[in-house]
Amino acid sequence: MIKINNILTSILTLTLLASIITSCASRKEVVYFQNTGDFETLVDKNSFTPKFKVDDLVSIYVSTLDSEASAPFNLFRGASEGGLRPEQVDYLIDKDGEIDFPVIGKIKIAGLSAEEVRILLRDRLSEYLKDPIINIRLRNFSVTVLGEVNRPGTYPVNGERINVLEALGLAGDLTIKGKRENVMVIRDFDGTKVYTRINLTNKDALSSPVYYLTQNDVVYVEPNNSAIKTSSLDNRASIYVSIASLLITSTVLLITRTN
Repeated sequence: MIKINNILTSILTLTLLASIITSCASRKEVVYFQNTGDFETLVDKNSFTPKFKVDDLVSIYVSTLDSEASAPFNLFRGASEGGLRPEQVDYLIDKDGEIDFPVIGKIKIAGLSAEEVRILLRDRLSEYLKDPIINIRLRNFSVTVLGEVNRPGTYPVNGERINVLEALGLAGDLTIKGKRENVMVIRDFDGTKVYTRINLTNKDALSSPVYYLTQNDVVYVEPNNSAIKTSSLDNRASIYVSIASLLITSTVLLITRTN
């Protein structure tokens, strides 16, 4: 009987170890913006303005009251046949930060905002066109979200800017195992990688220099301590389960023989 009691005690010990393995993360680890008060008003002082970078694909369309005068400044491929309209050609910013614009030639736009490019083009086109209207749009704006999120992947952005919360929303939010106080944003400046961390449990995240993302930014959510412990104990857990099964089997056999 003593041996049976010892075996049962071992089984209970293994059960407690299993419960530790499956323990949940604390509230402090998972709640966003913990230091905000009720009805607190936060003014967005982040003056972020997106800038064009090397390898950006930019759409530029010039129009005036005289469509024939502005036509040479808009590039199209294909012909108007069978009711199909020609496709507008976009501009790829080269390694020198330049695009080759019709008639004008090479102009450097890397490091400039859309409004700054608009002003630059309007000035350069002033000798050819009267009061041109210039529409500019970034065509390949996308961000990548990796790590402890529900749907990791690369997501296209339709507007001119997106913040880190919106990007995480596209990826289905962080999992319960995501480390919210140490989210990393990886940003590329013409071949130079910059790594910046942001704490989503603190309201100061809203004023972080990486709160608003730029094209091709990578957001990485690392696993929290609970996830790391669970991962490191996975193999041990399987061993514990095997031992527990063996002990239960042995106990049943002992009880059977005793009876």
